[in-house]
Amino acid sequence: NPTPALLAIVLAASPAFAQSAAVDPAKLKAIPERMQKFVDDGELAGAVTVVGRADGVLALDAVGFANLETKSPMDKNSLFRIASMTKPMTCLAVMMLADEGKLNPDDPVEKYLPEFKGQMVVAAKDKDSVTLKKPSRPIQIRDLMTHTSGLPTYPAGIADVYSKRNRTLADTTLVISQRPLDFEPGSKWSYCNPGIDTLGRIVEVVSGESFAAFMQKRLFDPLKMSDTTFFPTPEQAKRIPVCYGQGKDGKLAPSTGMVVDYVADGKHPIPAGGLFSTAADVASLYRCLLNKGQLDGKRVISEKALAEMTKVQTGDLTAGFTNGMAFGYGFAVVKTPTGVTEMLSPGSFGHGGAFGTQSWADPGQDLFCILLIQRTGLKNGDASEMRKELQRLAVAAIKK
Repeated sequence: NPTPALLAIVLAASPAFAQSAAVDPAKLKAIPERMQKFVDDGELAGAVTVVGRADGVLALDAVGFANLETKSPMDKNSLFRIASMTKPMTCLAVMMLADEGKLNPDDPVEKYLPEFKGQMVVAAKDKDSVTLKKPSRPIQIRDLMTHTSGLPTYPAGIADVYSKRNRTLADTTLVISQRPLDFEPGSKWSYCNPGIDTLGRIVEVVSGESFAAFMQKRLFDPLKMSDTTFFPTPEQAKRIPVCYGQGKDGKLAPSTGMVVDYVADGKHPIPAGGLFSTAADVASLYRCLLNKGQLDGKRVISEKALAEMTKVQTGDLTAGFTNGMAFGYGFAVVKTPTGVTEMLSPGSFGHGGAFGTQSWADPGQDLFCILLIQRTGLKNGDASEMRKELQRLAVAAIKK
């Protein structure tokens, strides 16, 4: 194993890594050691972690296994189901169009999707009947980006669209537009996959391109995110780790019937959670975010639009999956650091995914942390001990 001094020289000499003199390499080394403990304890099969700053990656590590049965080791280039980490990227696409003056977050959704005209909201219901009324205002694009639209979940018969990818975004948004709202737009925070999918359809209508094509051209290609895709090729699929949950005996076992899984091609890209990506690709995105919307001379979004996305947009509404959180446009935002976010600065932002993945940026400390795992059955991925430990050790490594 390299000494801390040698590791510091290696990191500083590599153009792929940040040259941050204040970083303690020995403390960075504690991150894979701690993740290995989760593997040894049977909590995880394997993990890939990244710690970085605006100017580059400080540490990229892989531990454990991609497949416990074959003992295939986890690789730094493994391709992960990042699930809802897709959501902020979808909102980035929306705000790119806002930058061009082609839409505004305050616009009603029905301006671009006429099928949403005449929506109703549930006024009262009991076991025998439902009373509907006209909402006080129509859903706005901002409501979709902040999970305050009131849109319900997908109905039976279309809810399996995520696993089958067998319907278009036009199909799913038409269905959801005809369902009554659960509450008045803007009055409550309620995490909403159909709302984010609807944003994807708005991108298609406004841009004139398929959602997947728009994302490829406007986000993935400029940031050189060459392994980020809604539909992995068969060759890429070989790098997808097995997803594990805990069996009845408490030991890790392959998960079955997952909401989102590998499909080589399909009609539905799932703007709310369909992406696969690698540690290096997600790191490129978060470097771009810490550089206020640009990376290596290529700007993908204006500084002003990104500032709107990463500030509190939900006011005093209770939002997010851990205490002290709020929501911006697609991003969860740390309002009051506490618990799993206690080591982060107010204004830190990011998002997790259904299989335990996490990605968070802390502009106040010029830091980002990425945790890529494939684990079902966690009580709360956003509050996981894995996430907390990664952030704790990362912050300790950059503290003078």
